[in-house]
Amino acid sequence: MGEIKIEKKSDSELNEMGVFSWPVWEKETSRFDWHYDSDEACYILEGEVTVIPKEGKEAVISAGDFVTFPKGMDCVWNIKKDIRKHYSFS
Repeated sequence: MGEIKIEKKSDSELNEMGVFSWPVWEKETSRFDWHYDSDEACYILEGEVTVIPKEGKEAVISAGDFVTFPKGMDCVWNIKKDIRKHYSFS
């Protein structure tokens, strides 16, 4: 299983990938368990979250980050500031 990957991408890269046409997910400050049934790519529009995998390094993710989560990962999402993100499962 892979690690959480955080990147910075330019607007042109995001446009080329079609990110701004992906659905939007929003969630208030909270903490919950999550399992990834497939790979997820997402672009954080607002907020801040710490994602704590059962195996591997935790990741602090905030607005402007492009993030990839690996299929099969079990983790805890600890949302510190209400989150809005574009997302796509593959």
